Amino acid sequence: MAMSSLAIRARAKANSLLRWRALHFRNICSGRFGFATSESNPPDPPVAGTKFLESFKEEFEIGSRVISLETGKIARFANGAVVLGMEETKVLSTVSAGKGDAVRDFLPLTVDYQEKQFAQGVIPNTFMRREGAPKERELLCGRLIDRPIRPLFPAGFYHEIQVMASVLSSDGKQDPDVMAANATSAALMLSDIPWDGPIGLVRIGRICGQFIVNPTMDELSLSDLNLVYACTKDKTLMIDVQAREITEKDLEAALRMAHPEAVKYLEPQIRLAARAGKQKKEYKLSMVSEQTFEKIRNLSEAPIEAVFSDPSYGKFERGEALEKITQDVKSSLEEECDEESLKVLPKVVDTVRKKVVRKRIISEGFRVDGRHLDEVRPIYCEAGHLPILHGSALFNRGDTQVLCTVTLGAPQDAQRLDSLVGPPTKRFMLHYSFPPFCINEVGKRAGLNRREVGHGTLAEKALLAVLPPEDDFPYTVRINSEVMASDGSTSMATVCGGSMALMDAGIPLQEHVAGVSVGLVTDVDPATGEIRDYRILTDILGLEDHLGDMDFKISGTRNGVTAIQLDIKPAGIPLDIICECLEPARKGRLQILDHMEQEISVPRTQDDRNSPQLVTLKFSNDAIRRLIGPLGALKRKIEEETGARISVGDGTVTIAAKNQAVMEKVQDKVDFIVGREIEVGGIYKGIVSSVKEYGAFVEFNGGQQGLLHISELSHEPVSRVSDVVSVGQQISLMCIGQDVRGNIKLSLKATLPRPESETKNVVEGPNIWASLENVSNGEQKKSTLEKLLLSKNENTPSKPSASSQPAVVIRSAAECDEEEKSVGLSKTSKSAPKQGTLKRDNKLKSVESSDKKPDSTLSSLLSEPLSQMVKKKALFSKDKDDGETNLNNQNDKETAVKTPMTPQKLKLGTKVTAKVYQIRARGLVLDLGGGIRGMYKFETDGDKEFNVGDELQVHCSSFTSKGIPVMSLVDEE
Repeated sequence: MAMSSLAIRARAKANSLLRWRALHFRNICSGRFGFATSESNPPDPPVAGTKFLESFKEEFEIGSRVISLETGKIARFANGAVVLGMEETKVLSTVSAGKGDAVRDFLPLTVDYQEKQFAQGVIPNTFMRREGAPKERELLCGRLIDRPIRPLFPAGFYHEIQVMASVLSSDGKQDPDVMAANATSAALMLSDIPWDGPIGLVRIGRICGQFIVNPTMDELSLSDLNLVYACTKDKTLMIDVQAREITEKDLEAALRMAHPEAVKYLEPQIRLAARAGKQKKEYKLSMVSEQTFEKIRNLSEAPIEAVFSDPSYGKFERGEALEKITQDVKSSLEEECDEESLKVLPKVVDTVRKKVVRKRIISEGFRVDGRHLDEVRPIYCEAGHLPILHGSALFNRGDTQVLCTVTLGAPQDAQRLDSLVGPPTKRFMLHYSFPPFCINEVGKRAGLNRREVGHGTLAEKALLAVLPPEDDFPYTVRINSEVMASDGSTSMATVCGGSMALMDAGIPLQEHVAGVSVGLVTDVDPATGEIRDYRILTDILGLEDHLGDMDFKISGTRNGVTAIQLDIKPAGIPLDIICECLEPARKGRLQILDHMEQEISVPRTQDDRNSPQLVTLKFSNDAIRRLIGPLGALKRKIEEETGARISVGDGTVTIAAKNQAVMEKVQDKVDFIVGREIEVGGIYKGIVSSVKEYGAFVEFNGGQQGLLHISELSHEPVSRVSDVVSVGQQISLMCIGQDVRGNIKLSLKATLPRPESETKNVVEGPNIWASLENVSNGEQKKSTLEKLLLSKNENTPSKPSASSQPAVVIRSAAECDEEEKSVGLSKTSKSAPKQGTLKRDNKLKSVESSDKKPDSTLSSLLSEPLSQMVKKKALFSKDKDDGETNLNNQNDKETAVKTPMTPQKLKLGTKVTAKVYQIRARGLVLDLGGGIRGMYKFETDGDKEFNVGDELQVHCSSFTSKGIPVMSLVDEE
């Protein structure tokens, strides 16, 4: 019984397992169960299909470069998206429109242009390693796109529009700004946004008189013209020019060439829109009914005409009168409870003002302030308004007032640019500021303002053309333009004030630059849109800018145009009218230049007290390392202590100081650390490091050691060295040469005034040469040879000497005796080593001997033997080889010297056979023998035909105040 029950349970268990497997369940394992794997192969998993991106592309050629327009591949959700490519540079532009209703009275168009560093394969050099706020260039490119497309939106279209242009890749050859503007035009054509396009933008350059379409960045660097031109098929929309004094005639030729080239962009956009464009959407337009307009016009037109007909009104008085009229009309409408008219009242009143002003200008030829159409407002100029600054100027034109200041800096103060194309730095900057108080309003000062950046860049381009080249003027220049009062054309006032401020700062400008704004008022046929009549206005007011059709800013010199910016309000102006505006602008510019030149016409000479100083020194790499110090600590310490700025280059050190006093302080510190070129006769500051019985050792010139002998401490006898100097004392010394052991010899008494009695004794007698330091300024007349050397070296660049003393010093006999005693030399010993100039590496420069290539420096022409002179008040000593026995008769006898010449033999009347050593413009340098050089000045009617090596019979006729023998030809008779 038990066995049968067990068998039944086993069969039931087996059947249940079979049922689980039959249903494809897994066996129970580890407390889990699931479906069992089928023994047959499972079906293949689903594979992602291939998506096809339909794209459309148009290619065309402009200026020998192939351009492509492509859409459909990327940014497919944007209302319109186009990628424009030129070679390896590609720009994406997208357009989107707001979805809500337009409850406003203006067009909220936003244009964002961005250059990300991935476009050139670079990681941003910022802390976060990503792009931040828009840079100046990105704001300017955004304005370049905004200005030509804004006038083409239909009237009353106030929906929010956003344009975003991004550079996808850049090869550095083409500037992407014009490409982005053309891509934006194509994207608007593809979108459903109503827009009266397309437009075309083109860049024109000029090299050697030849115009170039779509120039590369390398070509632009050589071009004297950078013209960006935007247009529709038959009208001009925008002009932006930077030039180097191009004439109005050449500028007109460039504009007429640019128009047909820009039109070539239109047809490809139309073909692309026909293939891939959207149907234009019906957007709600904010329009004013004819009945409402007539009602408000009847209430406001007469009082508005009365205000505009009275030229005695100022800007704010006129504004208050017009505002009172608006309030009166508002009160009338409120009494009638006309809500519809109240909503559009400000816009309709502004339209009535516009019609009244334009009618008065066209029919009567008079403007709001009573001026004629071509009349410039009264001008006031003042240069040097803030004397303590590097440069400043105050400029007034009518009620517009601008204060410009100039600040000069070192080369390393240049602005670093982080753009895809163009130079990496900018050494000339103009920053324009438009504070709210200049129009009597309240507002906040935020970051970069697009308007301020645009106006400042326009003035910067205008002045850049006349700045001296960087090699001649290495300073970094910053102009600050502060608008103090605004009534139109503040950017052109900035050009005028900036030009005067630059001259006030002593910057050698080529020409003064002035600017003027030209306006346009047109009478348009409402049926056809054609211009029936127009008037050109010179130097427009702010109100005329607001109510007119054009703001044409033109700046330049008397020779030509340097910058232009054209902005318009209607949907294009014929090019003929634009070209006609150039001549009135030129006449107005010349009137302004006359006033500016009356105030300041040449760069002002700055006094050293306030003017900035810039010095570039050359050092060895070891010396520069000593100056910088560990991790730049020593360089930073000098900058903190003095306020100067030190920049280090390859073998050069550039110091920029606020004034001369700071510069001297910095140079003293640099000289003490690094040292400078040691010259015999140079004055140096040093610190006494040790005191000995025979003198003191002084550390000077960047750690170099020099010997201050006891005989060089004072003009008076000194018994103990410690009575005059002590360890740690800072003193000024003169380098007087080096001894036979190569030690640098220093002198303290050479920097001190000699007692008057001793000076008189020294200069007695015609044959006694006084020490150079004792000769008064009146007696130190330049010799003819020195004049020859100076005339030759005027055009030869040389390092600035640390001292005004010459490289060779002629000392008195008493000093020579003291020197011989100090080195232990007798009169029969060999002469001391030749004096010269020491290098920065603490080694003396070797003076070339007469058989080597002649050197043009004074120290090589007049070498050491002239420094070994006889005692004071004594005649020249007897020469054993000549057998001269009577010393008292030496001044009366003329002896022809045949043996080698020595300083002891050379005296007045001594005849010598000399060789021509060098030929100068006004005389000869003669080799008298024994390494002695003399000079011979050409006579007026004498022979001037000599060759190097010619032998001449000469005699010593005099000596200069510095001991140089002056020779004359011996009369053969």
